[in-house]
Amino acid sequence: MTKRQSSLMFIVSLVISGTIFLQMALYVISMLAGWNVKFNIVEVCHSTLKAFGLSSLEYVLDALVIYTLLFSLWKMVSQLIYATRMKKRFQQYKEKVLTIEMNETYESKNEDFLVISYPGTFAITMGFIHPKIIVTTGLINLLTEDELKAVIAHENYHKVNRDPLKIFLLSLFSSTLGYIPILKWFNQKYRIIQEVLADEFAIEKQETSVNLGSALLKMLKVGKLEKMPFAYASFADTSVNYRIEYMLNPLTDVQWKIPLKDAFLSFAIFILICIFFIYALA
Repeated sequence: MTKRQSSLMFIVSLVISGTIFLQMALYVISMLAGWNVKFNIVEVCHSTLKAFGLSSLEYVLDALVIYTLLFSLWKMVSQLIYATRMKKRFQQYKEKVLTIEMNETYESKNEDFLVISYPGTFAITMGFIHPKIIVTTGLINLLTEDELKAVIAHENYHKVNRDPLKIFLLSLFSSTLGYIPILKWFNQKYRIIQEVLADEFAIEKQETSVNLGSALLKMLKVGKLEKMPFAYASFADTSVNYRIEYMLNPLTDVQWKIPLKDAFLSFAIFILICIFFIYALA
């Protein structure tokens, strides 16, 4: 698995979703502002679709646009509300001394680390603009110093790569544009690849997989983290069995094959949507 694969998945998802959302924005602007957007290169398509009796296409597009935009707005507002609530709750349980010590240990000038007083064992990275790594006292008490360093290195990869933002965007795309099935596949596989890459980063940092593997096993024995209703990257929350197998035998890399049926269906629907919008705007 390579960073190139995950970057390609993210870029393709961004292009597909961005194109559809851009056309929806142009469509809304043209309706509200009376702006007549012309695309001379599609006059043939316009005439062809009209000949097939698609003069009422605007109603179908209205329903599609309203559903997609309202659902997207609801997802973004929900994310903002839940993330804000959780940040306030974390601050209430902040362990000031341990937080200062951890930031000093990892030479963080912007307080990238936050230690909270909580018996549960988890380490997550959250935040879009300035991601922070949240670590519980339960996890600190459970792991050895080397195991904790491995977990921190793993989460630091997510922080530097801004994975909480990318995970949220891919989740947003796959849920709001559910009629493009390949986006769901991209969302699932991106998460797995990023977790494996974060593991590889931590292993390279320590030059051994022992600490990372033992930390993961200890956290699994205690219990998995319950899903929280906002975007974050978690150390022991995604594809654990696959990651353990990969750590034990990293040479046997699994090459995923793109589901051709979903890819073809997604491409056909994407082209059809583009034609519909071009027809409505022309």
